Amino acid sequence: MIIHPAEEGGFWAEVPAIQGCATQGDTMEELLKNPHEAVAACLSVKSVEFQYCSC
Repeated sequence: MIIHPAEEGGFWAEVPAIQGCATQGDTMEELLKNPHEAVAACLSVKSVEFQYCSC
C-alpha cells in the first residue's frame, strides 16, 4: 500500500498489486481502517469479472 496526501485534505492509498484498488480517509487513522475492505471489494470485482469471461 502506498499512501499519498490528498489535495483536498486527508489521505488516499493505492494497492499497486491490484490495478485500480484505492481507498481514502480524512485522517491517517481512518485511512488505515479502510484498506482491508477496499482490497476485499477489488478482489470480489475481479472474481466476478473472471467468472463471466467468455474467452
